[in-house]
Amino acid sequence: MGKVFVTRKVPDIGINILQDAGHEVVVSEKDGVLTREELINALKADSYDAVFCLLTDKIDGEVYDAAPSAKIWANYAVGFGNLDLDDAKERGITVTNTPGVLTDTVAEYAVALMLAVAKRIPEADRFTKELKYQGWAPELLLGADLKGKTLGIVGAGRIGSGVASRAYYGLGMKIIYYDVNPNKQLEKELRATFKANVDDIMKEADVISVHVPLLDSTKHLISRARLQMMKSTAFLINTSRGPVVDENALVELLRDGTVRAAGLDVFEEEPRLAHGLPELSNVVVTPHIASATEETRGKMSEMAATNIKEFLAGNKPPNPVT
Repeated sequence: MGKVFVTRKVPDIGINILQDAGHEVVVSEKDGVLTREELINALKADSYDAVFCLLTDKIDGEVYDAAPSAKIWANYAVGFGNLDLDDAKERGITVTNTPGVLTDTVAEYAVALMLAVAKRIPEADRFTKELKYQGWAPELLLGADLKGKTLGIVGAGRIGSGVASRAYYGLGMKIIYYDVNPNKQLEKELRATFKANVDDIMKEADVISVHVPLLDSTKHLISRARLQMMKSTAFLINTSRGPVVDENALVELLRDGTVRAAGLDVFEEEPRLAHGLPELSNVVVTPHIASATEETRGKMSEMAATNIKEFLAGNKPPNPVT
């Protein structure tokens, strides 16, 4: 049977699937992300038939060549920007991902960030734990209501549509959205209004939630100029990819009040935060955990392992990246 290298500890369900199929599984012993050199050395240390990799692993031709017998690389993620697909194709390597598994989880999290920012929940938590609370006051930590406000979705795919649905039905918000193509189902079900330009979203929305993949065309899509278009009362939420937002510009505009507040689960130079970001009270930051539920992370492990199991059995894996 095959031998599989797993670049980092993942939920056991995936490991068990591979072992039950008769494969030998070697899991990196490092508690954290392997450096490029460590990854290459680990792959060269043995002969592997498959690699179970993570979004934090940057994979290109040199890394593929460190495991020449591995003809499937199963990414434990929906995204696959960490793998060079051209280099994989040149080498006859199949790349897989875990699509659809985290849609509901991330959509729920984006709404949670919206509420946390609008209601100033993290600020209130710190304020109370620091024993600053001296009694009820009419203007203590005033937040904002979301009912009747306009939510602007940038990227109306599965997750963006999920956020819009929860905001419309659960919070009574109006929906406008930008995407490369109109989403007629979203318009029919949520009375959403299509905007052909991101600028219109930035100018009109009270809350802007970003849900686009990281491509050359989306890097700094939320630029300084666009951030300056926002209403002074508006919030920005990002659960997509950090580099989609110009993080340094966002820090400056949050600091001077041009942008009222933000909720960020992803960052431009992860895990490093832009200078000054941690000191700001009007931003909620979380460590890339929008998909971090037991159910979803377990399902991701199961899907990645199943891709490998099927490939090594001579079948087409369920989720090839094309």
